[in-house]
Amino acid sequence: MGVTGFDALPDNALLLIDTSPIIYVLEDHPKHKARFQPLFEAQAQGRVRFATTTIALAEVMAGPLKRADEAGARRCRAIIETWRIVALDSDIGESAARLRASLHLRLPDAIQAASALAINADALVTHNRDFSRVRTLRIIA
Repeated sequence: MGVTGFDALPDNALLLIDTSPIIYVLEDHPKHKARFQPLFEAQAQGRVRFATTTIALAEVMAGPLKRADEAGARRCRAIIETWRIVALDSDIGESAARLRASLHLRLPDAIQAASALAINADALVTHNRDFSRVRTLRIIA
C-alpha cells in the first residue's frame, strides 16, 4: 500500500516529513519503507521539497547513536541537512501549545503540526494517525 494522498500534490510541493517515515526509509524498514519510498524518490527527482524539524533530526539520529553507529548518525544528519530544517522557536512553541491544548495532541506531534503550519507546508507526511484532528493541515499517511 502506497502513501495516501501523494498523487494530488502540486508540483514542487513543500512537505514536512515526520520522524517515522524518515526512519522507515533510511533504515530500510522491512514493512513500512515501501509505503514512503515513492515520496523520497519524488524528492530526489526534484518534484517535491522536504522539510523536517530539529525534533525529527534528534529522533532519527537517536537510533544509530543507541547502536554506537556514528557513521550511520552522520549519514542521517547529512541527508536531513539537504532539506529545510525548521527550528523550534517561540512562535512555533506557542502554536504547538495551542494545538496541544485544543486538539489534545502529544507534544512532539503538536510541534510537528505547528512547524508544518509555520512554513506553509503543502502537507505533513506521517505514519501517525493522531494528526487527523488537525483540520487546517493536509496529512499524508
